[in-house]
Amino acid sequence: MKHPYPIDSVIEADGIAAVKEINESSIHLILSDIPYGIGVDEWDVLHPNTNSAFLGSSPAQYKAGKVFRRRGKPLNGWSESDRNIPIEYQNWCESFARDWLRILVPGGSALVFAGRRLSPRCVVAFEDAGFTFKDSLAWLRRAAPHRAQRLSILFRKRHDEDNALKWDGWRLGNLRPIFEPILWFVKPYPIGTTIADNAIKYGVGPFNEKAFISYEREPDNVLRSDFGRGEGGKHIAQKPVKLLMTLIELTTREEQIVLDPFCGSGSTLVAARATNRHYLGFDNDEESIKVANERLVLNIIKRRFIQ
Repeated sequence: MKHPYPIDSVIEADGIAAVKEINESSIHLILSDIPYGIGVDEWDVLHPNTNSAFLGSSPAQYKAGKVFRRRGKPLNGWSESDRNIPIEYQNWCESFARDWLRILVPGGSALVFAGRRLSPRCVVAFEDAGFTFKDSLAWLRRAAPHRAQRLSILFRKRHDEDNALKWDGWRLGNLRPIFEPILWFVKPYPIGTTIADNAIKYGVGPFNEKAFISYEREPDNVLRSDFGRGEGGKHIAQKPVKLLMTLIELTTREEQIVLDPFCGSGSTLVAARATNRHYLGFDNDEESIKVANERLVLNIIKRRFIQ
């Protein structure tokens, strides 16, 4: 089926608006690391509740370096309106979930990286749009920063030695975030047919265990692929190409089309090219598009050199 956008390209565009122009039942897999809605950067603020300190910084943050680059919003919020953030994130997911369902072929998958805190809202939005929630996979990262502040240090800054000793060993924040959820949604196949029927007609539906275990060794819903040497540093929310290759080969066949509406530095597109899939990516950040195109060109050169 003809597409309004050229296949095997990365385009500077708003991913939500661009998807509305894609033809019905023409994409085999949507694989995307969508914004988590937790304020990691300006593009990740998906609610109207702000404060002069939000995304700001302090001398202590500068001293800590990259781990504390921006000030987030406390879970308890700064105002009553902050309590609306979860439902506002769900509303944002609802703004594109039905279009994702429309453009996927029956039985096609949508694999979504979503933050631990608000991922349940994403699930509800996608189920309400008509998706089947197939599974929640866990990606275990090799390393992650432990940002929980020691409570004893806070009390000592207040010159409160009694409470510093009383609360020794306690921290503010969360445990080290070593895993990230990957939500696996599927567009329902026609009633009265089977997955086997759908595989013959649309080329998707079952999962490729043989390909999966060539990356992960066991057919578990826990994935451990990590960054290769020199691969990181392209984007603040970057994911490993090997991890994305695993997910692409799990759910699609060669020459099928993989879409990433929030493609960032293009890791999903690089993974699609590396596994001989067609790809299409959108992002509204000019610098990210430039990085993505550079990585795709480099991937072509590497493949030709190997051949």
